[in-house]
Amino acid sequence: MMEWFSNLDFLPKLYWLIAIIGSLIFTVVMILAFTGGDADDIGDVDSDIEGDTGIGFQFISFKNIVGFFTIFGWTGIACIDAGLPTSLTIVISTFCGLLMMTIMATLFYFMSKLSDSGTLDYKNAIDSIGEVYLTVGANRSKMGKVHVRVQGSLRELEALSDSIYELKSGTIVKVVDITSNGILIVNQTQKPIEPLNPQTYEITE
Repeated sequence: MMEWFSNLDFLPKLYWLIAIIGSLIFTVVMILAFTGGDADDIGDVDSDIEGDTGIGFQFISFKNIVGFFTIFGWTGIACIDAGLPTSLTIVISTFCGLLMMTIMATLFYFMSKLSDSGTLDYKNAIDSIGEVYLTVGANRSKMGKVHVRVQGSLRELEALSDSIYELKSGTIVKVVDITSNGILIVNQTQKPIEPLNPQTYEITE
């Protein structure tokens, strides 16, 4: 086995390493994801990409990156075995990796929405006090996120504001309304409260 691997050229060797390591981590991540574990705690680098609809879409996350490298590696091996040139191999494997990221992001996005819709009544958040996590734009110009306690647990939810000023991270806000698609409408409040420390409570998305 080692002799076979050592005789490989650099590119096949690189793809095999990426494929094997990626597959092992991918298996662990999927087991954690579907058994209630939090795979993103391993090394979360989440980034929210928001479209014109204002619906958050988690594209760059630890799970998705692992999926990218797993498919990138195996696709590259398949292309090399098929005798494709190096440049085409890299292009095809990169495209397939990005496609896998998109599929996984979409899957987990709709899973989280289904979970929320079955357990969370957003109307219970009205009049709750929370803290801005991701900046909320003025006059509903930019979707943000807030940490707010709903139904007994601290949650990270999408939010808009009618304020003439943007609400930066750490700003204390009050939920004044809910849109038809479950987005919080918040305003800044001066009401003193105990800090909402996400590390102290379990945040349910």
